[in-house]
Amino acid sequence: MKNPSKFWDKIAEKYAKQPIADEVTYQKKLQVTREYFRPDLEMLELGCGTGSTAIQHAPDVKSIRAVDMSSKMIEIAQREAEKRKITNVSFEQSTIEELSVPDRSFDMVLALSLLHLLEDKEAAIAKIHTMLKPSGVFITSTACLGDTMKFFKIIGPIGKFFGLIPLVNVFTEQELVDSIKGVGFLIDYQWQPDKGKSVFIVAKKAG
Repeated sequence: MKNPSKFWDKIAEKYAKQPIADEVTYQKKLQVTREYFRPDLEMLELGCGTGSTAIQHAPDVKSIRAVDMSSKMIEIAQREAEKRKITNVSFEQSTIEELSVPDRSFDMVLALSLLHLLEDKEAAIAKIHTMLKPSGVFITSTACLGDTMKFFKIIGPIGKFFGLIPLVNVFTEQELVDSIKGVGFLIDYQWQPDKGKSVFIVAKKAG
C-alpha cells in the first residue's frame, strides 16, 4: 500500500461509529494523562484519528494541535468539535514526517496507537523529543506485537501489499522502551493492562 492514508480514508466513517473496545482501559489512560495537565499546557496530538481524545482533553488545557494523515478522519473530527463548540483544538491533515514544528514548541505530545504504524519509529520519537519544551511530556499507547505475535512480521507485509491492512511494524515492549530512552527521555509511567494489550508509557524530557 503506497499511500496508507487511503486505507484510513476508506474506513473513517465506520471507524468513527465503532464503540471503544475497552472503555475501562481508555478511561484510565485519559485519567493518567490528565495528571500531567495544567491550564496553560499546549499539546500536540499525532495520529488523532477522529479527534475523540483531543476533544476529551480540550477543556483542561490551553490548546491542542491535532493532526492525522487521513483527511476523512480530520473532517469527522472537525465536525464533532464544531458540534460540541470546542474552540481550542485545531485539526489538520498531516503525517509526522511532513509536520513542520519549531523545536521546543509543546508541553506535551500524544502519539496514541501510532508508533507501530510508522516506517521509522526511532525517527518519530527523536522528532517528538525536539518538539517538546524542557521537562515536556511524551505519552504513547503502542501495540508491541513482538511480544505476542512475532508471526506478524511475515503476514503483515502480505496484508499490506494487498491493501487489506496498513503498515504494522513488529517490535517488543523492551525495544519500544529502549527507543524512547535512547533519545533522552526518562520513563515516568509504564503500564500494560493485560498481556497482548497496548503498552501505555509516559516519558519526560529532561529539563
